[in-house]
This record gives sequence, C-alpha cells and structure tokens, in this order.
Amino acid sequence: MPSDDELSPALRTSDREREGAVDRLRWAAGEGRLTLEGLAERSEAAYAAVSRADLDQLVADLPAAGAEVAEGSERSPAPAPAPAQCRSFWGILGGDTIQGPMRLSGECRIVNVMGGVDLDLSQAVLEDGELTLRIYSLMGGATVHVPRGVRVERSGFSLMGGDSIEPDEASPAPGAPVVRLRSINVMGGNDVKRGPKPPTRWPWQRHLDPPP
Repeated sequence: MPSDDELSPALRTSDREREGAVDRLRWAAGEGRLTLEGLAERSEAAYAAVSRADLDQLVADLPAAGAEVAEGSERSPAPAPAPAQCRSFWGILGGDTIQGPMRLSGECRIVNVMGGVDLDLSQAVLEDGELTLRIYSLMGGATVHVPRGVRVERSGFSLMGGDSIEPDEASPAPGAPVVRLRSINVMGGNDVKRGPKPPTRWPWQRHLDPPP
C-alpha cells in the first residue's frame, strides 16, 4: 500500500501521469465539456506540470473518463460522443462567418468560389481533439481562426494561389489538438490565423474608437 508521501500532491509528476491527464482532457472535449481553445490551453499546461497538484487543478472540474454523472437523485452513464459527421460550409460569390459555440467532429468541407468562408474555431468543441478541413477554393479562399497551442498540419495542391499559415508563438505541446488542412486551390488560397476572430468594427462605429 502506498505511503502518504507517495500520494502527496506536492510530489513531482511523471510523464505517464501527464499523458493520463491529457487523455482525460481529450475525453472531456469529446463529451463537449471543453472547447478547442480550452483543450489546447490545458494540454499545454499538463505537459508543463511539475507536481501532481498542478495536474489535479487542471482536471478538478472534470469527471473521470467514462464516469457516471449524477442528475438529481439519479445517476446515469455519460453519453457516448456523437459519431463523426461531415459538415459543409459554402462561400460562393460571397461568404459566411461561422463562429461561437459549435460541435465539430471528424471532417468538414469548405467550398469557396469567388468568395470565402470565415471560420472561427475558438469556441468549437472537437471530438477527440482532431478535425480535418477539406477546402476547395476557386478564385477565393477561406480564413480559419485557430486557437494558440493547436497544431496545424497542411497538405494540398495550389495553382496560381496558395495557403498562408500564421505560426504559433511557441511549438504546440506533444498531444496538442490537431487541425489538418487539406486544400485544393486554383487562383485562390486560404489563411490560417492564430487567436479568435477580432470583433467587426463597422464604419458607423468609428466614433466609438478612443481618440489617438
């Protein structure tokens, strides 16, 4: 039986315990309890944790993976994550802005024709912390806002165009959430920006800006 010292939260944590905490965070994200941004921030903090107390703080508001959650006087098993679904976004002769809380899983398609989609993933919840974006752009392109700490992987083909990916301030931690960009561009391309989409300031709101 482990001694009190061996169970002390002040003890330095191990790589196995860090991996276990990240697995628990990923499960919580699949349950919809953490957004992509929250998963990225906590995963980075988990890999940088020094003591068990650091890890305990990161998962203190989350149930154990697969644990039952009480609802009133009854207890029921946590619902299984929704199966991977493919959603499509269209930017044809214009475009939409998609932002705010949303649940995405598996793969999404974006089609841009002389226009573009503006997709903000800051408040998105991703199943298993992974998402593949298949983007087809003809004389247009998408702008994708990805939280800091998320790994971005890109592959594709471009003719008279290309993709631009803003680098992160620091290398994502091992096991960080992943957004995979798979693009085909013809006279167009896509931009991946770090951080949430800045608020829109319309011309009639300029009087609200502070004086220089």
